[in-house]
Amino acid sequence: MLQTPYVKSHNEHGITTIEFFHSQSNSLPAKILEQLAHEIHFAGTHEETKVIILRSAGDGAFCAGASFDELIAINNETEGLKFFSGFANVINAIRKCKKIIIGRIHGKCVGGGVGLAASVDYAIAVDKAEIKLSELAMGIGPFVVGPAIERKIGTSAFSQLAIDSSLWRNAEWAKHKGLFAEVYNSIENMDESVYRLANSLAHSNPEAMIEMKKIFWKGTEHWDELLKERAAISGKLILSEYSKNAINEFKAKKS
Repeated sequence: MLQTPYVKSHNEHGITTIEFFHSQSNSLPAKILEQLAHEIHFAGTHEETKVIILRSAGDGAFCAGASFDELIAINNETEGLKFFSGFANVINAIRKCKKIIIGRIHGKCVGGGVGLAASVDYAIAVDKAEIKLSELAMGIGPFVVGPAIERKIGTSAFSQLAIDSSLWRNAEWAKHKGLFAEVYNSIENMDESVYRLANSLAHSNPEAMIEMKKIFWKGTEHWDELLKERAAISGKLILSEYSKNAINEFKAKKS
């Protein structure tokens, strides 16, 4: 029996935890993206929130990226722009959020999942958290998440991920390139570090953290427009026969 997808938030001792879930490897349909953007924005304006932890549920993948079911259902450029703008809205919500966001990366990240890991301010992962940008294999490209990933790991490493879209990179590769700040050999050790840092930040000067975050994201002020432009590119490419066939092949392999 499939569980209902959700996004939920919980605040305790100044730490707001935002958790998302989808039964298909924590993939991201439009509704989940909309709710994530909303919860991140709300937590960022909530006085009781001192720091945010972004996590997904379960013990499998952290995030499998865009929902295949919704990708295959896109019928025109307007629908495509709307769907991919969901990723843009989440990234921009993270970017504009005045609170530091810690990413708890407990498993594999694909496509948009890598974008989430790159967008958080500090990502803590386990050693099984491999990453892959599979977009080119689906006839599109990592256009919307690209700026966030390139900002975090540099043009060379981003290009490697984007070009070889079938190759998994391990967590140590991701740490070496700067995507992950810390990598641990168990969920327990990862969680210990996540909550140690979150507790420390919850007792830090809020004004200082706001000013730090401004510095971290300097130079991204044009991303509202940039990411929408990128969403339009993906929204057009996803309509191609190549993309439709590729996604159907991906779905067949998973079924």
